[in-house]
Parts: sequence; C-alpha cells; structure tokens
Amino acid sequence: MYRQASYSTKLIFEYAGEKKEGGEAERLLKERLPPGLFREMLEIPDVPENIVMRHYTNLSQLNYGVDNGLYPLGSCTMKYNPKYTEKAAGLREFSLIHPYMPDEAVQGALRVMYELQTYLAALSGMDAVTLQPAAGAHGEYTGMSIVREYHRYNGHPERNEVIVPDSAHGTNPASAAMAGFKVIEVPSNERGQVNIEALKAAVSDKTAAMMLTNPNTLGIFEERILELAEIIHGAGGLMYYDGANFNAILGRAAPGLMNFDIVHFNLHKTFATPHGGGGPGSGPIGVKEKLEKFLPVPAIEFDGGMYKRNYDRPHSIGKVHGYMGNFAVILKAYLYIRRLGISGLREASERAVVNANYLMRRVEKIEGLELPYKGPRMHEFVVGAEPAKKEKGIRTLDIAKRLLDHGIHAPTIYFPHLVEEALMFEPTESETKETLDYLISVMEEIMSEDPETVKKAPHNTFIGRVDEARAAKHLLLSWRDIETESEA
Repeated sequence: MYRQASYSTKLIFEYAGEKKEGGEAERLLKERLPPGLFREMLEIPDVPENIVMRHYTNLSQLNYGVDNGLYPLGSCTMKYNPKYTEKAAGLREFSLIHPYMPDEAVQGALRVMYELQTYLAALSGMDAVTLQPAAGAHGEYTGMSIVREYHRYNGHPERNEVIVPDSAHGTNPASAAMAGFKVIEVPSNERGQVNIEALKAAVSDKTAAMMLTNPNTLGIFEERILELAEIIHGAGGLMYYDGANFNAILGRAAPGLMNFDIVHFNLHKTFATPHGGGGPGSGPIGVKEKLEKFLPVPAIEFDGGMYKRNYDRPHSIGKVHGYMGNFAVILKAYLYIRRLGISGLREASERAVVNANYLMRRVEKIEGLELPYKGPRMHEFVVGAEPAKKEKGIRTLDIAKRLLDHGIHAPTIYFPHLVEEALMFEPTESETKETLDYLISVMEEIMSEDPETVKKAPHNTFIGRVDEARAAKHLLLSWRDIETESEA
C-alpha cells in the first residue's frame, strides 16, 4: 500500500507537469484513484505560508487532551504528564537501539528495565515483575495465563472459575474468559463493597482466582480485603489485583500486604505516559515468589556485573509481546519514579484522593444529582443523574455533551452499571483547586439550565451531537463505504 501510494503521488506531480490529456500518467492515475476524485487539472491554491500554518494549527486544536484542559475521565487517570519524560524517550541513545543487539551493547536499556522491575515490585509488595505486557488488559490476560499454568502445574486443571465483583472493570471478565476461564460474578453490598456472604457461596473446588481492584470502581476501599483474600486462598484460589486504581494508593499501601498474589500496573495511567489515542501503553505484572517461574521470557536479570536476558525458564508461559515490551513507555515510568522518589509518589496519591473528595462533596450537593454509597472515596467517585432524568428528562449523556461547550472533557458515563445514570469523575493529582471550582460552577449551571438547551448540546463544538450508537455499529472505513452511504 505504501509503495502504491508513493507511486500515485509521483504520478500526480508528473501529470501536473505534463498539463495534457491522454498521457501515461493520466491513464495510471485514473486506474489508481477512486472514481470521481480524478481532475483534469490540479487546482493547487496559491496562499501565503502563514495562512497554511494557521489552517493546520487550527485543525490541530480541534482535538482535546490533558494539555488543553480538565479531563476527569473516571477510572482512566487522565492526568497531565511531564514533558521531560518525552524528551528522554526521544534521545538517540534509546530510540535508535535495536532489540536484536546483544546484551553487551544495550546495558543501559537493560539496567533501566531491571531497576524499574525492582521499583514496581517494591511499590506493590511483589517478589518479581515482568515488563512485557503492552497494556492493562494484556497484563490481565498474562496474569490469568499464569493462574492457569499455576493450577495445571499443581495438578488442578479442573480449577476453571474466576470470580469478579459486579463493580469490576469490563476487561476483567473478558481477560479471564480469553484465558479459558468461566466467569462468576458476585454482587456488591449496601456499602458498595464485595458482599462477603455471596463470595463465600461462590467459591468452590473449581475456583482458580478472584480479580479485584482496591479501591474499587466506585472509588471505595474494600475494608475487608484481608477477609476476602482469606476466603479465596482457603478455597485454593489466587488473588489478582487490577492496578487500574493504583494511583489511589501509590506509595501508601501495597497489594502484596493485602495478600494479593498477582498485580498488573498501568504505566500509562499511573506513571506518566500519556493515556488514550490507542496507545502505546504498558501493563507489567508482578507476582509472589511461588509464581515467578511462570513469568514470560526473557527475564531481565543482573549477576552483579552484567544485565542479561534469560530465556532459560522451562515453566514460563512464553513470550506475550514482541521483543521486550513497549520500551519508550517503560523508560518514561522509570524516569517518573526516579524523579519523584517515594515521597513524591506518596504526595501524588494524597493529592489525587484530596481532589476527588473535595470535588465529590461539592458535586453531591447539586440539585438533580445523587451520591450512592455514602462515605469518603479514594481517587474517584460516581454520582447518579437519575433525579434529573425523572424531574427534567435530562440524561447523563446530555450533561456530558453540555460540558463540552464549556471546554471540559466529559467524565466517564454509564459506568459502573450498578449506578443509574452514572457520571464517574477522577480529577487526578495534577489538577488545581481553581480548575475543580470551575468544573463545579459549570455543573451547577448545567443542572439549572433550561432542559432543552442541555438536551441539544453541544452547541459550540466543531461537530455537533452525533448518533454514536449508529456510528459504532455502522463504520465507514474507506471512500467506498462513504460513496455507498451517500448513494443510499
């Protein structure tokens, strides 16, 4: 495709130079270009350079990200990322090394990876870490593969059930199912935490593991986490920690001390890599000593004099990613941890929790919104707009669209499903009180506006409201699709 596109581009310029009909360039162009797009003469506008620059600069500003403003996307930790990490990742010493270079030639890169493994193990309370998985869900799948191998190794292949709470991230049951497990869901109690009695009823001699994030998706810390772990371990299962909400406990609590056996990290959420846009991500996993033998190869090791890649792991589940994982993301996380240190990481976690609780206490007082499950939260919270829907016909989607008119990205909506008309806010540690106060004032304004104004939002964005459900189900991926659609 690239060669053909390049050749077509060459033909376009040749044709523009010929300025005549019937030539070879014209014939080949008509064969390669979509019908209706071929013009007899190229009409290239003659405009000043500054007008061209303004055009493309304005196009670039149509997108929105954490460098533009507040991005309170709950569960995703869309926080500002320092630029020194990006600069370092672009250094030739890192960006131009090749994965096939021998260990002797890439000692610096291997040292970064080895030391990051050590840092992540210390922060999570695990004994060993692999950096291979390319994203959080990929880390989950890797962890579930290790769970499967662990039980096979110990002679219990019949353990084929994984327990997840109803507040779990959607990737949890998906990852477990992809690894060959049957998913068993347990409900939450009136406090938004795992129902202990339901969990006791769900475990059996088929239980392989429980997948859990703590704090959970509601932003609530599982106060009886040690009891949960005891129930699962007593049944012969393993505890898996979803690290999506690790930002809430960073440097303050360790999953290992909560008796988890496997942890995955989201370097693109917690450790300074920009999140969103399809990647790149990184989802390392950490394990307790009894599971270390099953980690992917190669393992990054240090013998006191040299850093090495070790493929001699007979019980390993094998490779889960090409080469060594997403190295640029790994490097950024390493630099972020080194620069902040343990005190800086603890402060980041503290600010995230303080910001979330400040915002929650203000938002829950806004008429039309309600806060389920009373009490403090960790780094995020969920409010429901069910009262506004009943009283004014305003849905959560309408509120989210109206926020766009005020230059604020919408929070996560309609998740988790156990809260009606859910809006899930995560302000992160990088937002100021002034920014949060602005969000609060905007929410107050939206909830007091004429309902029709809110229902028809957004009003001043480049693109108005679209039929998102139809767009997702009826994708137009090429000019042929668009042409067919227009004819229909």
